Amino acid sequence: MKSIRLAIALVGASFLSISSAARGVTLDTLLQITLEKNPAIQQAKAHLEEAAGQRLVLRSIMWPDAKLRVPAGVQGGHRAGESGTKGFGFVHGSFTQALFNAAIPPSRRRGDVDVLIAQQQLNVSVVEQLHAARQAFYDALYNRTLQSIRQDQRRRLEENAVSQKDRYEAGLIDRSAFTGATVQARELDSQIESAHRAYAEARLKLAEAMGRDLGPEATLPDPEGELTFTPMIVDLNSETATAMERRADLKLARLFVRAANEDLRIIEAGYYPAVEARISGEYIPVTGIHREGTSRRTDDISSQIRAGGAYTWSVIDNGKVAGAAMKQRATREMNELTCRKLEANVGRELLRIHHDLEATETRHQSLAAASAAAEQSALVVAQNLAGGLASQLEYRLTQNGFLETKSGLLDATYQHNLAAAEWDRATGRYFQFSDDTAQNVH
Repeated sequence: MKSIRLAIALVGASFLSISSAARGVTLDTLLQITLEKNPAIQQAKAHLEEAAGQRLVLRSIMWPDAKLRVPAGVQGGHRAGESGTKGFGFVHGSFTQALFNAAIPPSRRRGDVDVLIAQQQLNVSVVEQLHAARQAFYDALYNRTLQSIRQDQRRRLEENAVSQKDRYEAGLIDRSAFTGATVQARELDSQIESAHRAYAEARLKLAEAMGRDLGPEATLPDPEGELTFTPMIVDLNSETATAMERRADLKLARLFVRAANEDLRIIEAGYYPAVEARISGEYIPVTGIHREGTSRRTDDISSQIRAGGAYTWSVIDNGKVAGAAMKQRATREMNELTCRKLEANVGRELLRIHHDLEATETRHQSLAAASAAAEQSALVVAQNLAGGLASQLEYRLTQNGFLETKSGLLDATYQHNLAAAEWDRATGRYFQFSDDTAQNVH
């Protein structure tokens, strides 16, 4: 079988600005390393090799069966007319070829389907692992940026707390204003720590996806770039039709239906007779034999060849074949039902993701304008607070509002990237085997 090639069909709706770094990893690099070293993908590749071997086993039913035995030995002792030690041996061979067996055609097809199933299982594993790696990449970028935003906000609040302390010591404000400024700065500590833990977890997922060592001295990868927002324009009807043909999980479900059909035909082959040709032979050299009562020696060779046919038909099986066939029909119906459910869910899933894309785009537009206004308002209130024209409460409200809008804008960008990744997964835009592999299994 020819080597299997992978065609890269990943079309990302969102992309990342990339810069080189020592330990950093880009999205493209992450997906490539995941494809090469991910343990789940490696296991699926090994299963593909097993399926190729199983196909040979299923096809062996149509091949001839040849056997050859050569028993040999040594005999000793003394008998009338003989003396000393002599060797002996003979040859026995047999050849069997199926002439008619109703199980041969479905067994051949079942072996081919097994290979196709293993290929699509590899495709499904590739899609799952690449999608999980991509999500972890976005998670890491989001939490790292969120941590940076909150740290920057805390720095501003700490600067305000220092300013309020100086004013308190100068007797310009009471102690409550200074205490409030200090408490406000400390409120972000837990949020920063939460974002830091989430970032560390995302880096760990990246290392797992890339198949890296997770020992005590392991260095976790750092994602490069920042989350960016790119609007998407999609044709829902066209993408739905394309997804029905391209998605690996749908192909796998259809192959399970085909496999169940072939298994049923193999079982039902027990209803029909089996005819096979048989040839067997023996070669026994016989020399130097003296018959009792005569001194004449014979050099006869007792050998024979037999040829013929065998006909087998199990007329009464006490329900063995019928029961197995009924059980297999139930399995086939379950596979068909699962396949139909998956196909019916494609349109609903794409419609949901399409709505998510539209919602995040609308939210991003509104938050982008609100973030600019909140930043300007926070700057004005901070200047007024320094001049004694604004209260600590006003400063706290504007700073919290600015933090919420900026964090919300980041979250909208993050959710849009996740929705774009979901769209690529649901439309089958990850890695797939090339069509050439379908020709290599026949």
